[in-house]
Amino acid sequence: MFIHTVLFQISPKFVRAYLRDCKMWAKEAKIAPGFISYKTLKRINDKNQFASVYCWKNKRHHFNFMKANHEELVKKSKAKVLVLGYFNFDAIDAVKSDKSDK
Repeated sequence: MFIHTVLFQISPKFVRAYLRDCKMWAKEAKIAPGFISYKTLKRINDKNQFASVYCWKNKRHHFNFMKANHEELVKKSKAKVLVLGYFNFDAIDAVKSDKSDK
């Protein structure tokens, strides 16, 4: 699994727009080959910081999605954000709960 995370600084007045933008990006990702999941995260100890986290089957699927969709989605996005960093990870181990998470 390949995980792509973008960390943002977002003014409180743009958080609602950022969340709408996230839904737009995730909707496009959801129909892309290799997409697994998406989450929006808010940092607890750092004010006004949020992360968009995408999980893909592999790095190639992520890069194909970005090549095909990134520029158009950036144009459509409404929130003013400051990118603090890009983080890419390959999963090397995983443990799942035996309990149902319903």
